[in-house]
Amino acid sequence: MNRDTAIERLADASHAWDVIIIGGGASGLGIAVDAAARGYDTLLLEQHDFAKGTSSRSTKLIHGGVRYLKQGNVALVLEALEERGRLRQNAPHLVHNLPFIVPVYDWWEGPFYGVGLRLYDMLAGRLGLGPSRNLSREETLERIPTVEPEGLRGGVEYYDAQFDDARLAIALARTAVDHGATVVNYTRVTAVTKEDNMTSGVVVRDEETGDDYVVSARVVINATGPFSDYVRRMDDPDSSPMMRTSQGVHIVLDGDFLRGSTAIMVPSTSDGRVLFAIPWHGRTLIGTTDTPLPHTSIEPMPLDEEVQFLLEHAVKYLTHDPSADDILSMFAGLRPLVSPPTADNDAETASVSREHVVHISASGLVTIAGGKWTTYRKMAEDTVNQAAMVGRLEKRPCATETLRLRGYRESPADEPLDAYGTDALVVDEIAKEDPRLGELLVPGLPYRLAEVVYAVRHEMARTVDDVLARRTRALLLDARGAAAAAERTAEVMANELRIPDDARTGWIAEQTGAFSRIASRYVYT
Repeated sequence: MNRDTAIERLADASHAWDVIIIGGGASGLGIAVDAAARGYDTLLLEQHDFAKGTSSRSTKLIHGGVRYLKQGNVALVLEALEERGRLRQNAPHLVHNLPFIVPVYDWWEGPFYGVGLRLYDMLAGRLGLGPSRNLSREETLERIPTVEPEGLRGGVEYYDAQFDDARLAIALARTAVDHGATVVNYTRVTAVTKEDNMTSGVVVRDEETGDDYVVSARVVINATGPFSDYVRRMDDPDSSPMMRTSQGVHIVLDGDFLRGSTAIMVPSTSDGRVLFAIPWHGRTLIGTTDTPLPHTSIEPMPLDEEVQFLLEHAVKYLTHDPSADDILSMFAGLRPLVSPPTADNDAETASVSREHVVHISASGLVTIAGGKWTTYRKMAEDTVNQAAMVGRLEKRPCATETLRLRGYRESPADEPLDAYGTDALVVDEIAKEDPRLGELLVPGLPYRLAEVVYAVRHEMARTVDDVLARRTRALLLDARGAAAAAERTAEVMANELRIPDDARTGWIAEQTGAFSRIASRYVYT
């Protein structure tokens, strides 16, 4: 995956693509994999970095959606459970089983949640990850020693799956490239072009050089998530909004707040959401909130009341009460919720459907909106099916149900480089080039300097933020530690990117400063 090569293909004005995808998050990358696997000539354009926005700030769960079952949306749960099972089979190096326990404090909760979660198992069928069961008080405390014991009657155990969202995004990008797609980050679409009133391509700017290109395609797909309406207005300035944006906030604490490998699920909080306390990369991840937002931002900021909400609920369920001083990092992600024109704009976003919608404009612009990480593959399949008809592409079947993703390794070794799968060998080889590359990037985290080199050479990392926020997860695990590692990261990147000597000092300073400003938004003060 080489950006220079991708730009060369992008700059070839004589090249007409089958499919152009705008957006490099879960939806866009999934579509790129699907389209390329069908043999369509595919180009993906991402304004920032892959998974820069929503797709790197999820709750890190591949799940059927217990809350949707409670709402009676069995069809959505069934689809998500099927996709959960497929992803678990296609990317076992990135997706693994995670046991959850619902702590029971009232007499009715055990039978109530027990029945509901057995229905959850039944819907999963042969793609299930493990049977749910009721636990005694003693069993619950043994599994989660830090759960609040006062009034505890027992628990209900069930299984979902956990993943690393940004690493899965990179795996999708590389899988798409392996199947012939061209993907390129830091390329901003500035206009949608038309011929005879039909969408014919886009105007795109290389954000690194400022060069503009006119690129043609038989069909253009808008996969920009919360920003979908912006692209739709490029096509039709009078288009009615179809997106409603809400914000989900998470806080990250030390692993001692949870301990072990079992997560806690609280079925209902005061805002109507499910609350999770999850072990992730040696830390405890707590989330999430649901706050409607009047506008969208690529770097959404957690609100103080959201952070306090999470702390207050964590205190109710954990013996070691967390405080603001215990927050190692915090982050916010936007939900791309689809709101039909007749929807009640005052309705709480927690009740808005997470189902996806494929919309085709009068000029043929295809927009995919809604959905969630778990169902990205099905979203891509539905989108490419529609796009192929719009672009009059040769009809070809979807090939992704059993398509193994880049790095596939059936039996991960539970080591720091597991997320790379079989490509971990390449990282190890890089570490042997120079003893310094084996050194830790951030004290207390498993990442090595060799991963910085690998990210630049093979994963199209262009900025310090790309490396510390998404190629590694240092920013989300220890915001202050990541900020302290910024300058060293920039120095290694400058070598790999071949920054000229006369520009090197300035580039390092600029990158360090830019990342420090980003990292400050992840520190709770």
